[in-house]
Formats: sequence, C-alpha cells, structure tokens
Amino acid sequence: MDIPTGTLRIREKGSAGGQKGLKSIIEHVGTSEFARLRFGIGRPPGRMDPAAYVLQDFDKQDAMLVVETLDRVVKAIDTWLHYGIAMMMTRHNGSADEADRNARSVALPPTPSQDVSDS
Repeated sequence: MDIPTGTLRIREKGSAGGQKGLKSIIEHVGTSEFARLRFGIGRPPGRMDPAAYVLQDFDKQDAMLVVETLDRVVKAIDTWLHYGIAMMMTRHNGSADEADRNARSVALPPTPSQDVSDS
C-alpha cells in the first residue's frame, strides 16, 4: 500500500516492510536474503480501513493499470531469468514511464543462448 498503483519495486533483499505475508515468509524461510518484487496498489482513501481497501475490487481505471502492470511483471521476471536481478532492477523498477526510460537507456546484452548475429 505504500507504493503507488502501477509501480514496481524490485529489491535483491530486504525487510518485510510492515507486510505481514512477507514477514511470515521470512520467518518460515529463516532469512530475508531473497529477491522480492512488490506491486503497488496505492493508499486507501480517507480513513478507509486498510484491510477493506486491500480486499476490494479495483475500479475500472485501476484495473486497466493493474493488467498493464502485470504485463510489466512478466517482462521483469523474464529479464531476471535471462540477465539477473541487477538488470531486472535497472530496467523495471518504478512506474511504467520510469521503466520505459530505463529500458531505453540500458540495452540488454545477448543471452548466452542467443547468437550475436541474430540481433
């Protein structure tokens, strides 16, 4: 909830950041030394109960943004699998606009399975 809707926050490791589900995972795994990708949903309006906010359906505008962001999540995970977490963070952290600027400024090298002549 502390991240604006449609924003990705990717980290190599970190704390639970107040998120109970992540805290539970850290307790069960016994370490916080694992990568995480957080997907922003924004803050509840006014004095709305945070639990009610998290459990409600997205409105039409936010639902479209969520679908677009999920497409970005898939691309980010693909980058992680082929190029590592550092490249994933460099190219995909932030809002869609920030990630687009980052992706244009940082070219991906060929993957080990790609022939350089295929580019």
